[in-house]
Amino acid sequence: MGIGTFEADTATSMMKLPRLRRVLLWISAPCALVLLFVLVANATVLYQGHARARDSSEELDAFPVAIVLGASVKSDGQPSHALEDRLQQALELHRAGKAQKLLLSGDHGHDSYDETNAMRRWLVDRGVPPEDLFCDHAGFTTYDTMARAQRIFGVETAIVVTQGFHLPRALYTAHQLGMVVQGSPCDQRTYVKGLWFELRECGARTKAFVQAGFLRPDPQRLGPVISIRGDGRASWDTTD
Repeated sequence: MGIGTFEADTATSMMKLPRLRRVLLWISAPCALVLLFVLVANATVLYQGHARARDSSEELDAFPVAIVLGASVKSDGQPSHALEDRLQQALELHRAGKAQKLLLSGDHGHDSYDETNAMRRWLVDRGVPPEDLFCDHAGFTTYDTMARAQRIFGVETAIVVTQGFHLPRALYTAHQLGMVVQGSPCDQRTYVKGLWFELRECGARTKAFVQAGFLRPDPQRLGPVISIRGDGRASWDTTD
């Protein structure tokens, strides 16, 4: 390679550098904005949610209803460990007079999968009066649960029962929809959580920030109004 060729190649490389910097800027600037938005969304949801959570049942006010969020059930129809912990906490709140009614909100979108009736049966077996148990069979997401609690069941004030990692998002959503809520964490054991779980929850909090804070769409399903002040059995969808 001659000196002239080397100098020409060097000059060409130097000319490409500004263009490369512009491309990197075009890529990095939007990514930085997205990251900033995610950080702000998560910080807002966590801050507002934690402000409404209570460390112990004794710190909770008495409310007309506790909203118990669904979780997975086993293949035999029994509650998973996470769901059982939520139900146990709701049972204790009802027995202590902190919640007069229990709104059980879970996924019952198919006959072969039924969180809501599994929750109901668990509580009936432990002595909760049937008329105090309301079933929301279309609680497919946290947002759906809170939107339906308000629009279908007429809930205005409530205790929210779920695990600590989930509670800020649930409380934030309920508050943004206009409900007065307090949170009761039900962490009775160590739950296995990894990096993927944390990333998923980060995304869920970001979605809640946008969905409940700004968009506020209708829940996936609506239906007839069932007053939380009435008899819970009017909400049951069961033959047993």
